Amino acid sequence: MQKNINIQNKKARFEYEILDKYVAGIQLTGTEIKSIRESKARITESFCEFNDRGELFVINMYIEEYAFGNHFNHNPKSERRLLLNKRELKKLVKEVDVKGNTIVPLKLFINENGWAKLEIALAKGKKTHDKRQTMKERDTKRDLARIKKSYN
Repeated sequence: MQKNINIQNKKARFEYEILDKYVAGIQLTGTEIKSIRESKARITESFCEFNDRGELFVINMYIEEYAFGNHFNHNPKSERRLLLNKRELKKLVKEVDVKGNTIVPLKLFINENGWAKLEIALAKGKKTHDKRQTMKERDTKRDLARIKKSYN
């Protein structure tokens, strides 16, 4: 079993401007946590939504079926409830009501106590010209690093 599980959503930082970050627990079944511990999960196309009772759910998160699970296995694309404080949930509800804001998962990891956690971010969608600017900054940073390396 791996000790460091760190599944990231690299696409989120390119597609969205990150406004605020939160760490949320996830309500999982037995076979789901076993698959996560084997790093068999993806969060690249997932997003978060509130239901009518004010609970936050992560949608479209893929957790592969556990290889040794029999008829007790889970549904790979089911909605999973996120566990946050009431104060944090109320703040997120207010922020999501603002046009253009959304909640996206950034990282799925297991903390030192063995609990699966999801780092989520309140984000605003980037326009095309913002994405080009991000690519330009990344290229410039890479070129500067190459120049520094050649002088050392």
